[in-house]
Amino acid sequence: MTEKLDAIDAKILHLIQSNAALSVAEIAEQVGLSSSPCWRRVKRMEEDGIIVSRITVLDRQKLGLDFEVFVAVKLSLPNRDNMEKFEKAVNRMPEVVQCSVVTGAVDFMLRVVTTDMHAYDFFLRDVLLQTGLVSDLQSRIVLRTAKDTKAVPIGLVSSAVPKL
Repeated sequence: MTEKLDAIDAKILHLIQSNAALSVAEIAEQVGLSSSPCWRRVKRMEEDGIIVSRITVLDRQKLGLDFEVFVAVKLSLPNRDNMEKFEKAVNRMPEVVQCSVVTGAVDFMLRVVTTDMHAYDFFLRDVLLQTGLVSDLQSRIVLRTAKDTKAVPIGLVSSAVPKL
């Protein structure tokens, strides 16, 4: 799939990652194409699943959602059934903005966003621990975020794609 990407595709992806609100005409102008071929490239990358979605990034602080915690979760019994149950439960928790299955001493790493310490305490006691699947957890409160991006490093895809 990545062999289909050329330098123009990479530029298009870079632009879309930077600003999903750009029109096809604006993207086309910046990559040196007319609108129709640019649109066809975007559509092809959507159909190939390279472009999964286009989102609007909100300012969590301005919304009062500036309390962020990384939570290492160990399941009581980490078998396939319990892992699937936990993943389904986490998908119903709006406070969990990211959940990853990891290797090592814990089973999952969660990124939790909420309003404050009291809301996080409620989330732990009345939501996360109520799953009945957790044997241990460790919370790491985020003091400051040095980098936060959903952008993928397009320049690493292929040597044919220039580093952006």
